[in-house]
Amino acid sequence: MTMPFYVAPEQVMKDRADYARKGIARGRSLAAVVFNDGILICAENPSSTLRKVSEIYDRIAFAGVGKYNEFDQLRIAGVRHADLKGYAFSREDVDARSLANQYAQILGQIFTHEMKPMEVEILVAEIGDDPDDNQLFHILYDGTVMDERNFTVLGGEAEAIAERLEASFEPGMTLERALAVAVKALAGPDRELSAEDLEVATLTRTNGRRAFRRLSDDEVRGILSRP
Repeated sequence: MTMPFYVAPEQVMKDRADYARKGIARGRSLAAVVFNDGILICAENPSSTLRKVSEIYDRIAFAGVGKYNEFDQLRIAGVRHADLKGYAFSREDVDARSLANQYAQILGQIFTHEMKPMEVEILVAEIGDDPDDNQLFHILYDGTVMDERNFTVLGGEAEAIAERLEASFEPGMTLERALAVAVKALAGPDRELSAEDLEVATLTRTNGRRAFRRLSDDEVRGILSRP
């Protein structure tokens, strides 16, 4: 009888993590930045039909990087979870923290027990009544949840982009300033990004109950052209 092939659990986890990270790094990045009236989410995405940023519920947005079909499955699961919870209890009971916990459990279970991990990083953002109540949850491929405050970066060259954002971020920025800072950080020193290269959305307090709004290319172009 032949002996079964043995691989140490630590090596299995490391291989899965490396596989997921390489898949995510091949994609384009995304940044979320807090500004004076809400949260801006700006993604490098030249596609006009495949969306990285979407609304999940009244004051909650979802964004994903990596393998599109995988993070879109997670988006749909989040919408269903939020709708069911809001219907069974109340709309106020649906919050970003519980959604982030659900996503963390799903991703952690897949990473630990499935042969192939999900090649995704996701963001769940919720706007609060006050700036201090804003929530940004960055969830990794293995279910790790990071509670961010002023900004966060997903995918691609996340570390370099985060360093550029940290150098330019200022509390209380206007939407125009926040978008300019986010685009400059995503582009880096060696290239420029136009409105057609970007997908931009905001969660804004002045939008009423449905705080999510997607900005058109013309709006983005107009904002970026201002001095």
